[in-house]
Amino acid sequence: MDYETLRLEITGGIATITLDRKDNPANALNARMAEELFDVGVRCGAPDVRAVIVTANGKMFCGGGDLAEMDAAPDKHAHLTRMATLLHAGLIRLARIDAPVIMAVNGTAGGGGFSVVLSGDFVIASDKAKFVSAYTSSGLTPDGSSTYYLAKHVGLLRAKELMLTNRVLTAAEAQAWGLVNKVVPSETVLDEARTFAQIIASGPTQAFGGVKRLLDTAFSDGLETQLDRETRSIAEMMRTRDGPAGIVAFLAKETPRFEGK
Repeated sequence: MDYETLRLEITGGIATITLDRKDNPANALNARMAEELFDVGVRCGAPDVRAVIVTANGKMFCGGGDLAEMDAAPDKHAHLTRMATLLHAGLIRLARIDAPVIMAVNGTAGGGGFSVVLSGDFVIASDKAKFVSAYTSSGLTPDGSSTYYLAKHVGLLRAKELMLTNRVLTAAEAQAWGLVNKVVPSETVLDEARTFAQIIASGPTQAFGGVKRLLDTAFSDGLETQLDRETRSIAEMMRTRDGPAGIVAFLAKETPRFEGK
């Protein structure tokens, strides 16, 4: 697929997705970007991808949905149905791959951009970044997974506050609220993400995927169900190459060399 709204680079086991709408300084999420995010989500599921970085070009990460495009659509209901469906399919693909997804937030993340950030496994933010739900300020309800992740991160009352009042959080506030792992100077965001991605890409990728899947049901499954999932997952690691190799290295007091297999 020829990308118009983003760039994809895969090197050294690290996939870097860069939102880059040259015609829109806010990197607004339009129908084309939703389609392209689905495509890169599928491609990031390749076995040689062991870490994913999502970032953006410019002063903003993503200011939200492209409201001008929505307004111009002849059938607004059909437009949003298709756009949200493709966006969600892409986010599901990224959530289901073994490779951890690192959000490198270079600037403001609002609306759909805010939702995309929340879907990450690790979030590094510029000290100049800001975060806002923004949907209800345009008479809309959230999409992009934020109603699934936000309350898990900050609790139900704070989630309602952010979504009903559109309160803007600074990067420091977002970190204090549990939305961001690390805040760094704006000029070092991508370097920090790459350094972390290199560490992740040298780890036991299938075990990382198992952790992602187990934590995904931490708030929904009962104890017995979750423990059964843990049993099946840890036993499944013995069918990988990294699981037995990691045990041997530990017993030999050696540093394991994981292959992601």
